[in-house]
Amino acid sequence: MELAWHGHAFFTLRLTNGYVIAIDPHDGLSIGLKRVRVESDLALVTHDHFDHNAVEVVKKPSTRILKQFYGEARVDDVVVNGIKTFHDKHSGARRGENTAYIVSAEGLKIAHLGDLGHALSGEALNKLSKADVLMIPVGGTYTIEPDEAWSIVKNISPRIVVPMHYWVKGLRLPLKTVDYFLKYVEEVRVDKLDTNSMSITSTSLPPKTTVVVFKYP
Repeated sequence: MELAWHGHAFFTLRLTNGYVIAIDPHDGLSIGLKRVRVESDLALVTHDHFDHNAVEVVKKPSTRILKQFYGEARVDDVVVNGIKTFHDKHSGARRGENTAYIVSAEGLKIAHLGDLGHALSGEALNKLSKADVLMIPVGGTYTIEPDEAWSIVKNISPRIVVPMHYWVKGLRLPLKTVDYFLKYVEEVRVDKLDTNSMSITSTSLPPKTTVVVFKYP
């Protein structure tokens, strides 16, 4: 499958059969980034905030939408697990609930943590520890801070880590850059790509945790 980053927390997964999954789409303009128009077959929204829920930019008549979904669902040939988490350290009292998604397709488990605001433990951590690829917020302010993100990475031990939800040129949100997160990365490989996408298969996963930093398009 092809994993592509469209800035902030917006990713698409394009399976080998052309099926497209969009996660946390933004509309671009409202946060100062480029508008991306992608037709998806399935759209996942981790929480209903304006910078994560712009399903209109990925929607076509047949698009299935799961918004802040908890539990397990099979959609076509894809299995989605939604895990209840929170947007803050106060059980959602300040910013509400947040869904961490695990998407299982083509022999891979892809996890997207949305706007996670707290450390993980118990059942949530156990489920996420099975992820091959982990998209994790690292910009702080509204989510976990860079050092907290790295602690979570170490607890989950995915094969590929993709930092997200950090400041890039144009973004009108007071987030830290990805470099703050990379300061905490220890004893693992860091690949900085010249593109915003990469191909991933179950047989091409690196043997050990690798941090992959996409280039914002």
